[in-house]
Amino acid sequence: MQVKTPRLGRIQRIAVTFLTLAGIVNYLDRSTLSIANHSVSGELGLSASQMGLLLSAFSFAYAFSQLPVGALLDRFGARLMLGLGMMVWSVAQLCGGLVQTLQQFLVARIALGIGEAPQFPAGAKVVSEWFALRERGRPTGIFTTSSTIGPALAPPILTALLLAFGWRWMFVVMGVLGIAVALGWYVVYRNRGDVTLAEEEVVHLTEDEPHARAELRMTFAEWRGLFGSPTTWGMIFGFMGVIYMVWLYLTWLPAYLEHERHLSIAKTGWVVSIPYLFGTLGMLSSGYVADGLMARGMAPIRSRKWPICTGLICAAVFTVPAAFTPNTTLAIVYLSLAMYFVNMASGGAWALVSVTAPRHLAASLGSIQNFGGYFGGSFAPFVTGIVVDRTHSFVNAFLISAAVSFAAALVYMFVVRAPIAERSSGEAAIELA
Repeated sequence: MQVKTPRLGRIQRIAVTFLTLAGIVNYLDRSTLSIANHSVSGELGLSASQMGLLLSAFSFAYAFSQLPVGALLDRFGARLMLGLGMMVWSVAQLCGGLVQTLQQFLVARIALGIGEAPQFPAGAKVVSEWFALRERGRPTGIFTTSSTIGPALAPPILTALLLAFGWRWMFVVMGVLGIAVALGWYVVYRNRGDVTLAEEEVVHLTEDEPHARAELRMTFAEWRGLFGSPTTWGMIFGFMGVIYMVWLYLTWLPAYLEHERHLSIAKTGWVVSIPYLFGTLGMLSSGYVADGLMARGMAPIRSRKWPICTGLICAAVFTVPAAFTPNTTLAIVYLSLAMYFVNMASGGAWALVSVTAPRHLAASLGSIQNFGGYFGGSFAPFVTGIVVDRTHSFVNAFLISAAVSFAAALVYMFVVRAPIAERSSGEAAIELA
């Protein structure tokens, strides 16, 4: 095994640190409307269904932006595209504090979704560029923990801002923070193609992929060819189940604790962090489990599939008693376990991208997967709002989420089977036998 040079190790640490920081800001910004749900709906006079529409506006825009953004990342690199995306979403977040009507808020949330689109496909691309195949699970698990660390930090931080300055200033402050991180990323990070690597560094990065060619650039035929692979479609539909549950909790958990469990806004601010702390552990464990299984001889795709399938099934199992228990403490315990497992599945899904696609198609496949996830997940806030309006309870919304999660596990288990081969020309991608 080729020894990693100090310079390469430093590049990897910088990349993962910035990806994690950007992801935390990303999820803090996504959480602002959930935390301010009651305040915003009260000031603007919005029903639960209208709030669900407002929450879903972000995720629909985010989902459909995934398709072009992956291709742009593979063409222009993560430095430019993630930096630009951070700038767009931060300005949109700032503007969210200035809106006066539902229509204006919808525009701000759509812009937020478009700007945030490059975040996780960029992470998949950065990991595929700067890490060897055998070591990609851990950095993927680390940077994707931002999707649980952000929501865990959001309730205490954003609730404090909300109570101290009001929901409008909360949006403005978060927008300014994101602009600062965007500038830092662009100044510090470099794409792999912009760095002259020593021979031993190239050997280290390609040791597990002797025929991989980092100099390849994606063509439209290659991007289109990804849709001819059953593996791609399995990742699209499977990730829907992951994001449906994740997005339900992210958008409605504070309101659930306030209205169904009758907690105060201040108490909700710290109680809601508990499930996300468990989610962080689940996300971290996914990478270590995946790399550990691969080190023991399991095929790369199978080593990622089993944490995904296990996580989705267990998340469904623990969501059901969370819906029915009358005890608030037990509900938090069940929700915490559900969050642990669904985030283990989420981390595994992103780790799957880095071992399924050739390096120069990693962002494209990641964004296609994310499109499917957020297209399906976008229905969670809206469906939940309708269910709550009609039943005045979250029970049926939780049961729907559990059913979707279990179905997604079956998709991963039986449809995602083979990696996508790297080609010598621009012809459509095919699967390895």
